Amino acid sequence: MSMPQSIRAQPATRTPERHRHPVRLRRLNVERVEQVNHAMVRLTLTGPELEGFVSLGFDDHVKMFFPEPGEAEPVLPSVGPNGLEMPKDRKPIARDFTPRHHDPAKGELAIDFALHHDGPASNWARSVSTGDSAWIAGPRGSFVFPLDFDWHLLIADETGLPALTRRLEELPAGTRAVALIEIDGAEDEIALETAAEATVAWVHRKGEPAGESRILQQSLKALILPGGDFFTWIACESRIAKELRSFLIENRDANPKWIRASGYWRRGATGVHDHFDD
Repeated sequence: MSMPQSIRAQPATRTPERHRHPVRLRRLNVERVEQVNHAMVRLTLTGPELEGFVSLGFDDHVKMFFPEPGEAEPVLPSVGPNGLEMPKDRKPIARDFTPRHHDPAKGELAIDFALHHDGPASNWARSVSTGDSAWIAGPRGSFVFPLDFDWHLLIADETGLPALTRRLEELPAGTRAVALIEIDGAEDEIALETAAEATVAWVHRKGEPAGESRILQQSLKALILPGGDFFTWIACESRIAKELRSFLIENRDANPKWIRASGYWRRGATGVHDHFDD
């Protein structure tokens, strides 16, 4: 089913809107800890410093700061006129995360943590308890993507799953979406809610290390895609995201200007967030 002609725009209008937000460093409290599945945990954060928090884009990211092993609090940046200013003597441990859900009325912010590897963020999320503190900064800005395409292609691994699920929840009735999601096994699948007409394909690594499997590339090549103009969003390991973007442009007539491909992590590196654009 295509988007009704009355609400479809001409290609010139299919440009994301960029919004800038003042950067604040916030100390929040862990209100709830929920196990989404055995490989993902959801933390709900609250506190008076959440006042004024804004997240307009489904793939916004906040920067979270984590303590060194054996320490109670993290090394933190200061906030200057140009944003965060990192201390020179000790580098903070920081990672980027998607604001999974923000409820201003309740004063709550939910963030999902993938637990598929060993690292400071995953280890902290495994051990955190209700009442513990959490430190975030951002988002610095939001990209709001237009809806007026015939359909939307969403591709992610575990790291991009929070943003993908948020996008599905925010897509209105009358839109069409295809989602391709890489996880380790069937036990990692989660319930997805959407008012859109969505086709979801879960693909499994089956124990192959994340970032080494080619299951996303193989599955995308085999996928029968709808016709018409489409917007693509990709979030996974950096090299894989770049490959998927190139494949869609070269083999599926994807418009490069209608693709947002990001490396949410890079195998062999830490604290990476890559974007691949023209």
